[in-house]
Amino acid sequence: MAQELSIDRVSLECEFNNMDHRTDLNGVDRLIVRRGQPFSISLYLRSGGYQPGASSLTCVAETGPQPVEQYGTRAVFGLSPSVDTSCWSAAVISPPGDMVALSLCASPEAPIGRYTLTLGPSTQIQFILLFNPWCKDDAVHMESEQDLAEYVLAQDGLIFRDLNNYPIATPWTYGQFESGILDACLRILDMNPKCLRNPGKDHSGRRNPIYVCRVLSAMVNCNDDRGVLFGNWSNNFDGGVSPMFWRSSVEILRNWDTQACAPVKFGQCWVFAAVACSVSRALGIPCRVVTNYASAHDSNADLLIKRYIDENGKPVGSKEMIWNYHCWVESWMTRPDLKNPEFNGWQAYDPTPQERSEKVFCCGPVPLRAIKQGELTCSYDAPFVFAEVNADVVTYMKKQDGSMSKVTTTTLVGQMISTKSVGSDDREDITHLYKYPEGSAEERETFTKANHQNKLLHQQQQQGDGLHLAIKVSPDMRKGCDFDVFALVSNKGHSDKKCRLVFGSCAVSYTGVMGGNCGFKDMLNVELPPGGERRVPLRLNYSKYDAELTEDNLIRLAALLLDYSTGEALMTLRTIVLTNPEIKVQILGEPKENRRLAAEISLKNPLPEPLHNCCFSIEGANLTGGTVICESLGQSVEPGQDAKAKIYFTPTRSGLRKLVVDFNSNRLCHVKGYRNVIIGK
Repeated sequence: MAQELSIDRVSLECEFNNMDHRTDLNGVDRLIVRRGQPFSISLYLRSGGYQPGASSLTCVAETGPQPVEQYGTRAVFGLSPSVDTSCWSAAVISPPGDMVALSLCASPEAPIGRYTLTLGPSTQIQFILLFNPWCKDDAVHMESEQDLAEYVLAQDGLIFRDLNNYPIATPWTYGQFESGILDACLRILDMNPKCLRNPGKDHSGRRNPIYVCRVLSAMVNCNDDRGVLFGNWSNNFDGGVSPMFWRSSVEILRNWDTQACAPVKFGQCWVFAAVACSVSRALGIPCRVVTNYASAHDSNADLLIKRYIDENGKPVGSKEMIWNYHCWVESWMTRPDLKNPEFNGWQAYDPTPQERSEKVFCCGPVPLRAIKQGELTCSYDAPFVFAEVNADVVTYMKKQDGSMSKVTTTTLVGQMISTKSVGSDDREDITHLYKYPEGSAEERETFTKANHQNKLLHQQQQQGDGLHLAIKVSPDMRKGCDFDVFALVSNKGHSDKKCRLVFGSCAVSYTGVMGGNCGFKDMLNVELPPGGERRVPLRLNYSKYDAELTEDNLIRLAALLLDYSTGEALMTLRTIVLTNPEIKVQILGEPKENRRLAAEISLKNPLPEPLHNCCFSIEGANLTGGTVICESLGQSVEPGQDAKAKIYFTPTRSGLRKLVVDFNSNRLCHVKGYRNVIIGK
């Protein structure tokens, strides 16, 4: 009978194992490994030595409070001749002696999380197990090393915001390897209501990235649970900070973890998405943030966004919205539950609380391929995501006499769906992953399958001969300036036209909520001969729009044309963003690990008034020690003058890093910039 090894002590070889498993950025003070990949520990025996065939060792791996073999949360295994990467296994890889090098491997289908491994009768070690996208048998396996570097290992990135005709890249620090972040991510799983109700079943579910992503979709918001972020789309951020304040997931996750899981105030869609991306990457799931421009919020699943206006073009009583942009995340995994290999790959899931799914504010994951093909029965929440990128927009005019008429518009949703490119700061357009080209035979087939008949009909009713209406803008629209926008009216018909033109502007949030008036013009008699064209200017003055702008710096332009001869109405909308000044960053000194550097930062005041209480701040993964470093300016900055600061920081790791910079003052807030820095060894 084989003799059980008597173990005196164990060395977990954390530095070697963590580096081999690409978890060393979390630190090397504890064992963090990935499933489906061997790791080695050293056993120092109390007496005797290891003899092949004559020595045995029983290993028991357990996770969760109620480990059971049936649910995969408990595994019992002994020594094998060699490690089997398809299941829990162990093998001795050293020659006979009183020190045993033991190679172990977790099943590629094992639940992720904290584990206790019992060796023999009483020796115990602890380790953390993560998903392994480098393992071909793991459900999150990803082939390309370049993609893995971007979607798992990259600790910073860019999130695209503002407008589809003017996408602005906002830098973000994901910081998934910063101190304490992995623990916060595991705590998110432990605090989810499914775990609190049935911890054994929940820990078993953690073997499945579909389940984990659905949990994250619910837990990054706090609407139904003790989740991470409190959503706020008002302009009142008392009791917290504006979502524009955040530039990193690190501070958000640390605040939640250290403040008894109280929700962090406040978040909006790009913040929810960025935090979900950080957590996914920390757990080993490849993930990216995507932005859908002109994103529809269809609350009744009819694939229609109904908008209502009065006779002056002012919105009235519209409940469904088109957001200027909306951010969610995509994670990479197989979908064996859908029985179709075409649905493997990128899956969209959305942690922003918009609608309930299975009685909880969450959305997805749903395969992008299912959205593109109109397969709306696919799990999870395919109809809602399909509507976000494909819903049709119908506008009605409510007249003073109580009647209602349809207004011809050309609004399209689901435009220029964007994400950061792999290995560069370029924008990658991934619209083709969600939808076929507008008007193509494949698109018509998809709409037919999705029972989207209204969209098919609308495509046949676009503007032809007759009146045409468009909005043109100035090339340079900076916050602080006065500028003109133009309504362009043309008559492509064969008869004279007499019309009324209403041309207005108002501040608007990125979610489409209208604010105060920024400029208005009502022309009762616009006459156009056949082939005629009128260019009507509307002046937007800083003195008027400044008090109305939200932090989004967006203005909605609306032109409404009423044809007196036919009674028909034509409307066009355009949203513009007023650009903030550029932040300039210069790095002083040779960038090397553990060498103190200085960032010389400047920004020119574009406003016709002084800036007070000016402050620059910087943050960057492996650059600022996981903290925000601030520098306040002691003096005001006059119009046209530069705000300047020099901030010192010490990089801790080599490689390409992103230094994120933020500027705030009394009149100019949340101006963001960044500088890529290559840190040498």
